[in-house]
Amino acid sequence: MDITVMMVDDEPLIRKLVKQELNERGAHVERGDIDGTELRHVVMTDTFDDEPSLMSVLNQGRLPDYLLVDMELQGDPTGGLTITRHVHGRHPGIRIIIFSGRFDNPLPTDSDRRQRLVEIGRVVTDALHYGASAFVSKNAMGGFSVENILHAIACLERGEQCHFNYPVMLTLKEAAEEYFALTATHAPAETISASEQTMLLLEAAGCTAQEISDHLHETEKAIQERQKDLSRRLGIVNKSAARVAKAIALGLINAADVKFLPR
Repeated sequence: MDITVMMVDDEPLIRKLVKQELNERGAHVERGDIDGTELRHVVMTDTFDDEPSLMSVLNQGRLPDYLLVDMELQGDPTGGLTITRHVHGRHPGIRIIIFSGRFDNPLPTDSDRRQRLVEIGRVVTDALHYGASAFVSKNAMGGFSVENILHAIACLERGEQCHFNYPVMLTLKEAAEEYFALTATHAPAETISASEQTMLLLEAAGCTAQEISDHLHETEKAIQERQKDLSRRLGIVNKSAARVAKAIALGLINAADVKFLPR
C-alpha cells in the first residue's frame, strides 16, 4: 500500500517540483523491524496553495498519511503553524512535516543572534505543541532535493516520534549552545536576599505592592523602590512580569514555589 502525501505551499514552482520528483522517480521508503521489512511507495496525491483549499479536501474524507506544510505562507512567517494546529486538531492521524528554508543556515551574526535564538525556540516549540512530527529543509547540498522529505518519512515510519534533518539540527544545536552562553553571560553577579526572593514570589502570585508591603512589614513606597532596584540589577525594564520571568529563567526563584492567594 502506498504512503500518501499532500502538500501546502504558496509557491507554484515548489509544489510542481516536489510532486513531480516524488511521483516520477517512483520514490519509496523502507518500513519494518527485525522481523521483516517492506518497501512502500511514496505518492503525492494533491498540492494546495492555502489552508481553505486543503481543508475542503480533508473535510471530504480524503486524508493523506503525511502532510507537508511550508512554514511561511502568504507573507506570514509562521502561517504553516496555524495550518498545523488546525489539521492536527481535526485529523490527528495525519503526520505533519514542516517544510522550510528558514532553518538552513546556522545563527548568522552576533547582532541578530539573540533574536534568531528566540525565533527558533518559539517556532520549534509551537510546531511540536501543535502536532508537527518533523522539520525538513527545502535545500540540500547542490540545490533542491526531495531526499530530506523521504528521509523524514522513512524515520517516522520506523517509529521515531520526531525528526529533524541535518541543517535544522545544526541550527538547533547552535541555538542551544547560544542559549546557555547567554544565560551564563547575563547571570547576575550577586545573589538576591531572602526578602527579595519572597517579594518576587509574591509578585509572581499576583500580589500588589501594597499586599507585599503588608507581608514584609515595609511601606509600599519602599517595596516599589526595591522592585525598581531589582529590575536594574537584572538588566530589564521595571515591569512585574519581566522581573518575575527573568528571576525564574536565572533560577533565582522556582516557579513551583509560587503560591497563589485566594481572590
